Amino acid sequence: MRPTKPTSWFARFAKATARVAGRPRAFLLAVVVVAGWLLTGPTFGFSDTWQLVINTGTTIVTFLMVFLIQNSQNRDAEAVQVKLDELLRVTAGAHNALLDLEELEERDLDMIRAGYARLAGQARADLRLGRADTGVPDLG
Repeated sequence: MRPTKPTSWFARFAKATARVAGRPRAFLLAVVVVAGWLLTGPTFGFSDTWQLVINTGTTIVTFLMVFLIQNSQNRDAEAVQVKLDELLRVTAGAHNALLDLEELEERDLDMIRAGYARLAGQARADLRLGRADTGVPDLG
């Protein structure tokens, strides 16, 4: 199985936009736009229309960016989950039941998390007693 690059126009567009929007130049451009808007204030008498321009512009940009950023985060989170699943799959002694853990109900996640919390507590207690906290203990 060989991964391929995104082929849909939206995936390519969202990835490129997120990359560009996260750069210092994008921030600088935003600062320049706001500074330009501020400098035009006296020319337009700080009118309601002058204020409406920046409010409308920023609202539209924010609204659209929410969807692009969410798409990028969803894609990145899914890629990280697949990578973690692969590490679990190839690690001897790993619990394969933890694969696709993100798909479980909150109640089931809480039960699994509680088991690991008990394990961590026991490991800290062992460390306080001078014992090693390494190995592959049973989750019980």
